[in-house]
Amino acid sequence: MLSVGWDQVFAWRLGRQFVTAPTAGSVEDVATRLVGVQAQVASAAETAVAVRSSDCPARGVGAALGAGTLMKTWAMRGTLHAMVPEQAAAALSLIGSARTWEKPSWQKTFGATPEQVTGLVEAVSGILADQVLTREELVDAVLAEPGFAHLGEQLRSGWGAVLKPLAWQGALCHGPARGSKVTFTAPGGSVRGWRGIPEPDTAAPTLISAYLGAYGPATPAAFDAWLSRNSLRKTVVRGWFEAMGDALTEVDVEGRIGWIPSEFADDLVAAELDGSVHLLGPFDQYVLGPGTADTALVPAEHRSKVSRAAGWISALVLVDGRIAGTWEQVGNEIVVSMFDARTVAKRTLSAAVNRLAEASGARGLDLRVD
Repeated sequence: MLSVGWDQVFAWRLGRQFVTAPTAGSVEDVATRLVGVQAQVASAAETAVAVRSSDCPARGVGAALGAGTLMKTWAMRGTLHAMVPEQAAAALSLIGSARTWEKPSWQKTFGATPEQVTGLVEAVSGILADQVLTREELVDAVLAEPGFAHLGEQLRSGWGAVLKPLAWQGALCHGPARGSKVTFTAPGGSVRGWRGIPEPDTAAPTLISAYLGAYGPATPAAFDAWLSRNSLRKTVVRGWFEAMGDALTEVDVEGRIGWIPSEFADDLVAAELDGSVHLLGPFDQYVLGPGTADTALVPAEHRSKVSRAAGWISALVLVDGRIAGTWEQVGNEIVVSMFDARTVAKRTLSAAVNRLAEASGARGLDLRVD
């Protein structure tokens, strides 16, 4: 078994996620490396890509979604992500394999039986086969079909709970915004290279390799928490890991056992921190990948400052790869709140603010440390 320390893990992750060395590659390259960017808040997705890129245009995520090279859909943990098609299809396959809409608790909450969900998949696939519709237009079209009249309130809900199982089965994804209105369309007509939803056993190696290649070493449980909030059967997830055999290497990180793609084992051992400080935006994959409950990354006593009320994930201050504070923009100021009294040179923080300003296209940002 390979043995490393957390300093090596964080140094390796910073590099793999294009934090210490922004890439000259495309928006799609960044999204691929991160296994998608959370897109519940569009500006957060743009920031996540911009701070990791030396050459991506402003609003690059929006442009890629419009071009169909990225796909926006309800993916990991039921939240909206912008993903490249192959990874999106793999994620949807594994999430859908949990069949959460067949559980009595889901049926009781949302009022749809498994048979009705199957009917919705068929109806919506037909409705969206050759058109893009707003939520209101799609709901009206669905309610005109027999058997769905009682689902009007759930279908109109902004949380999209009844629509998510349709996304996981490939019946719909988000289309280009129409003004301030969300639209939906069929992936086959809007996403370049869309090949449909693969079988879970085929999809699993694709997604596991990508996840561990950015957020490893990690366990099957951590992978499932990131993917489905632990909705999948533990034996199934462990089986996917075991089936990958020598493609994965077992790693002991100061007593915590996880796995990493074997191709990165030497890089992990050689990784070294450089004392760098970085600012990442809200809902950043750097923390969403391992999860805010990972105490090696987020001190337990400060988790509530990162994972806040109503599901908001704060913008992050990283010191040597660990989350050491949060920040927010107030007017032309970046207001930094460190978790403890550790000393970080103001010029170091100012350099991080300047990198953020350059990446986001903002000018004249000042630093204030609370």
